[in-house]
Amino acid sequence: MHNFGYFEEGRIGRVSDARLWRRLLRYCRRHFMGLGAAVLLSLLVTAATLAMPKIMQLAIDNCMTASSDGTVLRVNNLFHYGQAYIMAIGIAFCAGFIQVVLLEYIGQSVMHRIRNDLYSHLLGLDLAFFHSHPAGRLVTRLTNDIQNMHEMFTSVMVTLFNDILKLVGILVLLYLFNMRLAMVMTLFLPLSLIITLVFSRLARDRFRAIRSQLAVLNSFLQEIVSAVTVLQLFGRQRKSLLKFKELNREYLQRTLLQIRLFGTFLPLTEFMGALAMAVILWYGGGQVIKNRLTLGELVAFFSYMRLFFQPMRELSQKYSIVQSAMASAERIFQLLDTPSSINSPQRPFIPAVIRGDIVFSSVSFGYSKDEQVLDNVDLHIRPGETVALVGSSGAGKSTLMSLLVRFYDPSRGTIFLDGHQLSEFSPEFLREQIGIVLQDVLIEPDTVFANISLDTGQNRAFVNTLLHQTGMDFFVNRLPRGLDTRIGEGGHNLSAGEKQLLAFARVLCRDPAVLILDEATSSVDTESENLLEEAVRAGFSDRTSLIIAHRLSTVRRADRVVVMARGRVVEQGSHEQLMEKNGLYADLVHLDWRDRNNS
Repeated sequence: MHNFGYFEEGRIGRVSDARLWRRLLRYCRRHFMGLGAAVLLSLLVTAATLAMPKIMQLAIDNCMTASSDGTVLRVNNLFHYGQAYIMAIGIAFCAGFIQVVLLEYIGQSVMHRIRNDLYSHLLGLDLAFFHSHPAGRLVTRLTNDIQNMHEMFTSVMVTLFNDILKLVGILVLLYLFNMRLAMVMTLFLPLSLIITLVFSRLARDRFRAIRSQLAVLNSFLQEIVSAVTVLQLFGRQRKSLLKFKELNREYLQRTLLQIRLFGTFLPLTEFMGALAMAVILWYGGGQVIKNRLTLGELVAFFSYMRLFFQPMRELSQKYSIVQSAMASAERIFQLLDTPSSINSPQRPFIPAVIRGDIVFSSVSFGYSKDEQVLDNVDLHIRPGETVALVGSSGAGKSTLMSLLVRFYDPSRGTIFLDGHQLSEFSPEFLREQIGIVLQDVLIEPDTVFANISLDTGQNRAFVNTLLHQTGMDFFVNRLPRGLDTRIGEGGHNLSAGEKQLLAFARVLCRDPAVLILDEATSSVDTESENLLEEAVRAGFSDRTSLIIAHRLSTVRRADRVVVMARGRVVEQGSHEQLMEKNGLYADLVHLDWRDRNNS
């Protein structure tokens, strides 16, 4: 498995980071009217919520105290106060419901656009990026980090503005009710604020540690699922399980630290609220006894205090959610800002015809500064020529082909196609004109016809003619329903040879000017290899073709054999010429012959 060196890329996102907020607001731009409506609904919810204790105070003072006169009148007034209270509840409920649905819709729409943009951007990044970033971490960006940002919209934005308005409104009302009581309650605010800030800072670190470990788990699981056959074949299940338990235990420990933090903070804030209530009960009760405060005002004061400390307790949690969302936003936008090292020219060259004249001029390349894969390669492939590239593993054969389709650009030197530098062409155009049959085949869970035509728009008649001309109709006719046979996910109901034949037919369906076989016959059976060789012979006619293979029997029909070693071209010529030379190629042929006889 790859050792990617797990780390949580990106710095910690900050709630005060204006740059992140500006980028988020750009995604919200088309929803400004909806956000404006949500603000108005917040004002309505806050007004209705703050009206409830006031209605209760008036009901108590005017209808329930000994000083109230007229039993019938008091009952009637109490009924009206009850109606007003129910109306306030109804207004708060309806406005809150509409606000939640509206902000939920906006949040889902924004996350939908960000997820699409992120996925689209990932598809355009170069292969070097994917070689240095584990797939599990990228999946985490598209799932967990997007979900964190969505939670900010649903769990925070829905109530945060309401809570802020509520806190300001309650403070104003409390001072209007009784300045002395309000000042007593205000004495508890600095301590509550300090506790909240300390908790927020600690919670931010806990959340970040949990997200980091989750990314490690996802990366590990991604590797294990993709390599489960090898895992079972070599009996490494126990070792893998122990590693997973270790990672999962670390995730549990980090989660428990967060739980202990919440378990400390929530009772502490509850205690602060209860202590404030006890002080107000002692001081306010004395004011009622001395007739300096009515009973209704004291009850209303208690209600406002409850409404005040509830969002105070929740604000720290919501701050942590926003902090988590900002950290996720930082990583998502960092990924969106990652440029591809393979760029299209502003005005790409699009010739009418590609002849297939390929020149590698002093080409050098390394996947890293310390790793030189190709060293000053000079090679000319003429139009219509079939060239075989041979050499031991790591000689640079597949890397040469990767440069030809601009998966990478050379670190030094230039590659020409029909006399034009590859950098003059767009990568998309090159990959349309250069067809590659790889050893690993992507199989869509669809019909054989859909897998062969694969977005080319070719009809069944064209595909049937192509299969007949290349001799691959024998392979299709053996299938239960021919071209209409459905293939399961990953092509599990096809043999390795059948997958390769399908991949070759798919490439020919695009009618490329240059055709490359990269280890395409390395894992197929003899029958499929013979079928593929016949198809290759027909498919190679009148087009520039390159063959990369370990099985040297598949390269003897090539017009020219190019031998590579340690990133250099060391020999080239026909099979017969190189055998007479008795150099590296002859050694490789003898080794291949000996391996076949031993097997």
